[in-house]
Amino acid sequence: MGSKKYAVGIDFGTESGRAVIVDIANGEIVGTAVHQYADGVIDAVLPDKKTKLGSDWALQNPMDYVESLKRAVPEALKQSGVAAEDVIGVGIDFTACTMLPTKADGTPLSALPEFQSVPNAWVKLWKHHAAQPEANRINEVGARRSEAFVRNYGGKYSSEWFFSKALQTFDEAPEVFRAADRFLEGADWIVWQMTGVEKRNECTAGYKAMWFKGEGGYPSREFFHELAPGFEAVLNKVAHELHPLGGKAGGLTPQAAKWTGLKPGTAVAIANVDAHVAVPAATVVGPGKMVMIMGTSICHMLLDKKKEMVEGMCGVVQDGIIPGLWGYEAGQSGVGDIFAWFTRSACPGYISDEAKQRGLSVHDVLAEKASKLRPGESGLLALDWWNGNRSILVDADLTGLLLGANLATPPEHIYRALIEATAFGTYKIIKAFTDKGIAIDELYACGGLPERNEMLMQIYSDVAGREIKVAASPQTPALGAAMHGAVTAGAKAGGYATIQDAAAKMARVREESYKPNAKAHAVYEKLFAEYEVLHDYFGRGANDVMKRLKRLREEARGAA
Repeated sequence: MGSKKYAVGIDFGTESGRAVIVDIANGEIVGTAVHQYADGVIDAVLPDKKTKLGSDWALQNPMDYVESLKRAVPEALKQSGVAAEDVIGVGIDFTACTMLPTKADGTPLSALPEFQSVPNAWVKLWKHHAAQPEANRINEVGARRSEAFVRNYGGKYSSEWFFSKALQTFDEAPEVFRAADRFLEGADWIVWQMTGVEKRNECTAGYKAMWFKGEGGYPSREFFHELAPGFEAVLNKVAHELHPLGGKAGGLTPQAAKWTGLKPGTAVAIANVDAHVAVPAATVVGPGKMVMIMGTSICHMLLDKKKEMVEGMCGVVQDGIIPGLWGYEAGQSGVGDIFAWFTRSACPGYISDEAKQRGLSVHDVLAEKASKLRPGESGLLALDWWNGNRSILVDADLTGLLLGANLATPPEHIYRALIEATAFGTYKIIKAFTDKGIAIDELYACGGLPERNEMLMQIYSDVAGREIKVAASPQTPALGAAMHGAVTAGAKAGGYATIQDAAAKMARVREESYKPNAKAHAVYEKLFAEYEVLHDYFGRGANDVMKRLKRLREEARGAA
């Protein structure tokens, strides 16, 4: 047996599962592998190739998660050259809320022949927004009853979250609701498959499922009954005993050990969320620092000693990120996805031709051209709601807006305006917290966007007027998952007693950071003032044209 000890981190993302092998002594990633989900994001037709989905659906096949264990972990282990007996712990992180119905033994309903053509039997991915009507009902009833979740979720419960999705199942597919013995997060389900033990985590329950530590747990049966008579049965299908982050879910079963190439009994950590594990992996274990996990969307995470009700936050949970502190979450539903939409669907061919000729990506060409513009030079302003608004407004029915374009507007001007819009969305979130006395002195970033787009990062720093430090690891969530695996194994086994201890040794940021330009910030303050006017006019009910257009679209599709 070697003297070095290692942990495995598995990051279950939107399109793929990624495994890393990490040296516990210093956080070095010595092996990594990615498995692309065969069914990816199911948003048009089920894998049966005949059942079509409506607007705003986003599903997944849970078997793709198991395939990630079978493929990514052995490949990463092989690449690293690490012996299985030197791996002392495994941690996982997952997108959230990513929810599925199962039988009592953990079998997903989507795997049963009678449910394979029923959309509500499949995993509802985090960006599934078709439960907005249910979210509206939850918010109406919650406000009328003065339920605690209204305060703890910043005033609104999202269509992306647990009970909105469960209520949609109850409304649209009662046979699925009846057949489901469990509704649970994908994070808890995959740990169940790894350990043979159903142990659910406090983190997803607190941020997504109205569970409040020390405040009575879930809302009452009366609340769920008022949402829909009979829906109160959902409380029999969720866990009431929940487990803290860094705790041990169990050991790898012989079957899971065979899948992964690891040893049976290897300690497996309680499940966690991708954004939440990234916080200590970006070196942040205390107040005053916001961590931005930047990719297809952005999650904004911060810590404080006190609890406040902040408009539009995605939740505040005691010990939800780091033990001993309140963990806050906010977010934007579309960021990288917006830029991808523009390059795919709205960018002229001559940009693609130039990219091809120069051996660059379309993003690279647009960023090169857009970086030559000064703040305000495009004359454009956009709203970043192409995938709805998570924070501050918590409304999936809001849509995108571009203002100021004319016949001379080139694509790089629009590209920059879209980036600036997402930066304004982040600044709006920062102000919501600081207005409540929660300090945000520094920003920390990780994820795909900081790795690829320096112009974007500088714009974010200029808009926010704050320095941005970037996590050293390009695989920050997976590293954070491995760090929790090291904590689960414990100091006696060669791991760590606390996540703070693990962060001190395994996490680091780059030497270079992004510092705000004062002149650029002054211009962006003027643009942000205009952004706020549009934000409130279209987002707070003065003009619901976005929602009316969406209804007309659905009516036209229904008439086709």
